Amino acid sequence: MKLATNVRGLDPRSLGVGVLTGCFLVSLTYVTMYKSDMLSSSFLTSQISWSTDAASTRHSVEGVSGTRKPAPESKPRCNSSSAGSDLCEGNEFTGSLRISPSESDIIPREKTPGGTRKPDNKKEGIGRPCDPKSGRCQVVNGPPTLVDRLQTPVSSGSKKPDVEAQMRPLCETGYRSDVCDIHGDIRIIGKDLSSVILVTRSRAARNESWQVKPYARKWDHGVMPHVKVVNVKSENGYVAAPQCTVGHTVPAIVFATTGYIGNYFHDFTDVLVPLFQTARQFDGEVQFVVSSCNFWWISKYKPYFDKLSRYEIIDYDKDARVHCFKHVIVGLRSDEDMMIDPSKSPMGYTMSDFMGFMRRTYSLDRDHALRISEAPGKKPRLLIISRSQTRRFVNVNKIVGVAKKVGFEVVVSEGGVNLANFSRVVNSCDVMMGVHGAGLTNFVFLPPDAVLIQVVPFGGLDWVASTYFAKPARKTQLKYLEYTIGEDESTLTELFPRDDPVFRDPKSIHKLGWFKMGEIYLTKQNVRLDLKRFKPVLLEALRLLRD
Repeated sequence: MKLATNVRGLDPRSLGVGVLTGCFLVSLTYVTMYKSDMLSSSFLTSQISWSTDAASTRHSVEGVSGTRKPAPESKPRCNSSSAGSDLCEGNEFTGSLRISPSESDIIPREKTPGGTRKPDNKKEGIGRPCDPKSGRCQVVNGPPTLVDRLQTPVSSGSKKPDVEAQMRPLCETGYRSDVCDIHGDIRIIGKDLSSVILVTRSRAARNESWQVKPYARKWDHGVMPHVKVVNVKSENGYVAAPQCTVGHTVPAIVFATTGYIGNYFHDFTDVLVPLFQTARQFDGEVQFVVSSCNFWWISKYKPYFDKLSRYEIIDYDKDARVHCFKHVIVGLRSDEDMMIDPSKSPMGYTMSDFMGFMRRTYSLDRDHALRISEAPGKKPRLLIISRSQTRRFVNVNKIVGVAKKVGFEVVVSEGGVNLANFSRVVNSCDVMMGVHGAGLTNFVFLPPDAVLIQVVPFGGLDWVASTYFAKPARKTQLKYLEYTIGEDESTLTELFPRDDPVFRDPKSIHKLGWFKMGEIYLTKQNVRLDLKRFKPVLLEALRLLRD
């Protein structure tokens, strides 16, 4: 009552001024507290450390430089058995860098032209209109689209990702490749911007920026400068993200077809095997987005690509549309040359699984080599890979004669342009032999329990032969034999005197570097097998087929 009496006694003009003053003070207090809260949240977010290891962050990223065509064969990487060799690369990272976030990383929103290309007996993995009431739709900045249909990896359960999983960095760094396995609202912009953007709604979510070269030979300094960078970012909210042009209902895998492709061995170890390891889990329901897209090369392996993906390839560098996905993998999982570590594979795949996939892809009939004991009177087939230029057998006719005498039916071939036809030739054989080189990569088409014989050239190349073919073959269902030639079996005797370091001290040649070593021991050398010395190897191959 007293308060009411006092108020009635106030001048109306003074009362109005007091009310306005009070409102101003209340508003000022609210704004101050809100800004303090926002600053505190921003500060806490910035204090969370998501940096990669020091080795990764110290190395800069090289973009595309020059037009020099890389060498057809690369320098092999070091491993535990070859670390002391002068020929292998040191353990240095190349081609990937985590970039700290900054305002300059924000990509402005822009509209890009739409339209779809005509599919070549394939469909494009785009979103299709659906009934929002059906439960199978999601709406993200556009019309409803069907939700991805994914195959669940055996290595993970069906539970929803926990907070810890959501807070892991977008990308994982490795010696051979970097892989970003991203779930959420993802935009891919290839032309001009060359970016993969994850849009996040939470203000507390961190911003990340990575530069990834999606080619599985990260350690190789000779080739990685020629691989284009893909920028991988996370952005808070939709303000900075470009609008979707095409919504996709399947996951995407971003990778490059560049580097050493065209060399048969590198086709497999740098792209085909890693792509199988990464993509097979989706059972064809996956969209390939290819950087430095070489369609001439892809057409060579068309049955393989058609088997892995039911969708037309997107040319990452030329497609101006903004492609939206719920799941994107940037980069290919890769372990070692021509090898798959099942403990690291999403579905526990092995090289034997890859070989089985290749046999099914090319409709190869034989799933087992000849068992001599079960087929009396039938001769096993021996395939001799004959190289026409370097490291060729100069006495191949005599090799054929000895092989026939011990009990083989013999086929001599270097292969050909038509991979499907030659894969059937390889699969029809029970033993394959050849001098160390890309032609031995055809072992992937051999039937299980077949025998691979690698002839190692002179010059201390045992560990190279082991890294590229011996170890991979032993990890499959094949049986492996190795024969290292002596200096008398090398045609280098026609080019260098016997007291030359080429014969007396091969290690000194290795120290001159990979290319000088390769010029002598790989390019200039051919093989003249000592048939008396080599005959026991053929007999051992027969024994393995009997067992």
